[in-house]
Amino acid sequence: MWVATAAEMLTTNQKGNVAELASARAAIELGVDVYRAVGEGARYDTIFEVGRVLWRVKCKWTPIYRNVIGLCCYSSRRDRHGLMRRMYVAGEVDAYAAHCPDNDLCYLVPFAAFGSRTQVSLRLGPCGNNQRVGVNWASDYEFAATLGPSGAIAQLGER
Repeated sequence: MWVATAAEMLTTNQKGNVAELASARAAIELGVDVYRAVGEGARYDTIFEVGRVLWRVKCKWTPIYRNVIGLCCYSSRRDRHGLMRRMYVAGEVDAYAAHCPDNDLCYLVPFAAFGSRTQVSLRLGPCGNNQRVGVNWASDYEFAATLGPSGAIAQLGER
């Protein structure tokens, strides 16, 4: 008999809320100040203050599938015409915070690195064909690697 997991019983809005809270907690634990909007309607969910730079961050729930974390770089909603997807564009967000409930880690993916893509794949382990070139390793985008005191994004914030 099939039994639904807790994550499968959550709505998409609930998953988004979990991703926002998990990302905020992970950032705060690394010494990053996190700000939330008072109202709804912005394309980003939170603001991270890294050094003296403010980053508009879109938080996403990103499960693992076949050893890859798939980050969708668009929003979805239904209207009378069916499912509508809207890509994020430059000027709306500066980074994605991807919360992976399967390994309970958060990843920070700068928008500028993958701007026009609909999805970014972050690989957790080696490829089946031993490919290494062009692979986005999840470990390179973990919050500790990007927001920590020696992280690339933290260093940018100090400049």
